[in-house]
Order: sequence, then structure tokens, then C-alpha cells
Amino acid sequence: MKLDPKQAGRDRQSLTSALRSLRDASGLSGERLARRCGMSQSKVSRIETGRSLPSVTDVEQILTGLGVDEVTREELLALARVANAEYQDVRASVRRGLHHRQRELASLENNATRICYFLPALIAGLLQMPEYMHAAMNTPVEPATADTGPAIAIKLRRQAVLHDDSKCFEFLLTESALRWRLCGPSVMATQVDRLISLSKMPNVHIGVLPLSADIPDGAYRTFVTYDARLVTIELFTGQLVLRDPKDIAHYRALFDFFAAHAFWGDETRDFLAELATEFRDSK
Repeated sequence: MKLDPKQAGRDRQSLTSALRSLRDASGLSGERLARRCGMSQSKVSRIETGRSLPSVTDVEQILTGLGVDEVTREELLALARVANAEYQDVRASVRRGLHHRQRELASLENNATRICYFLPALIAGLLQMPEYMHAAMNTPVEPATADTGPAIAIKLRRQAVLHDDSKCFEFLLTESALRWRLCGPSVMATQVDRLISLSKMPNVHIGVLPLSADIPDGAYRTFVTYDARLVTIELFTGQLVLRDPKDIAHYRALFDFFAAHAFWGDETRDFLAELATEFRDSK
């Protein structure tokens, strides 16, 4: 079975249709299957009708309850893994208009209560000044060219969500990300000053992983977790979205691991103040 992450929507439909067909062929009612799987009948119904995306664990339980053969089991588990992942190509986003992507991000932020950003390369959009944001969205080597003006305008408006006290934002940056001169030193100094100000908000927590720390793992990718619902992983040409609970749990654990090695609170502000001074002195 050849599986393409770009076809996630079709894969989900194929998965739920296959599970429903297997139950019909087995002669089991939804209620009896639910009892075998340790699920509620309503959950089985939501999965079979496509109203709820089953996790890989859900599919394992259903297939065990149905007693399917090993070949069918492996094919459907592979399909479940792909169905719980979605690749969002930046070229497709450009064709639709980058501002649509910003609205999607705003929706994710509005529907989450705890959002954790792991930032090994650049400062996150919610923390960016306009000059830094413009540089981040107009890099020399782009997979597709686009007018970023409308997207930048929405991105700046998105920052208002930081003032929602019902939400908790955790931004964990590496020292390398903070020192990366995406802009000139004066802009970088002002950008770092902004981080200091934002870190004083009660629901915004900014941590820094110093280069001097001994950390037995690599800071490979930028990722964001939205509660326990999904995780997004940044690539140069797009974004990977994972929804399987095991994947989400892994990235939440990874964030907590790195967070335990970071500066927070006053230590972060002291570090950032020294860095801002370095940028100003390097003019």
C-alpha cells in the first residue's frame, strides 16, 4: 500500500470506510464491537461516520476486536498513521494566499489553552516585531514567491491573543535562535527588548537554552504543541501536522525535557538584557 501524507483527507475517509465495512462483514453490531474494544458505542459511531479521527491506538483496538488477519491489520495501521499526519505544502499555501494560513493559526491559538513553542532557529511569529517578521517571511531562498503583506498584517493582529489570560504560552528558544542575525544589530536589540517585555506578562513564559548547557539531545526542529490535540513541525518547504496521541505525547515530553535545561523568569530576562547590550555594542 503506497501512502502519501498529502492525501491525508482521503486517507481518513478510506480508513473509516474500511473499519465500517469490516464490522459489517463480521456481523458485529456497533455496541458489541464497542464492548470488545473497551470503547463507548458513541465513539465507534463517530469513527465510522468520519466525525472523529481514530488514533493509531483506537484502530489497533478495533482491529483486535474484529479479529482481522495480519495483512489487513498492518495495512490499516499504516493507513491510520498517515491519516493522523498531514503535510501542508508551502506552495499550496502560496496558491491559496498566505493570509489563509495565518487565519488557520489564529484558529488553533483561539481553541487551545496551553501552547508550547520549541524554537531552535528563529523567534516565533507571536513574539516578532514587524521588521523581524518581514525578514522572516521574505527570505532569499523561497520555495514559492508570494505577496506577504496581507499575511504579515494578520500575523501582527494574531499577537493580541497573548493578552488572553485564559491561555498559557510557553516559548522555549535556543541561544542560537536569539543570536541569529536575521536583521541588523539595532533591530535585533529592539527585538530582544520586546522579548523581555513580553516575558513579564503573567501568562507568557519565555525560556532560553544556553549554549553552555550540557543537553544530551539535539534541537532538530521547530515544533508547537496545542494542548493534547495536535503538534506542528516546521520544515523548509512546509509543515507537518500530527494528531496521534502517541506523537503528541512524545513532543510534549520532548518540550518538558528541554525546558528542564533552560533559563526561565529573571534568569531569562538577565540573559536577554546582556544579549541586547551586545547587539547595540556591535553596531
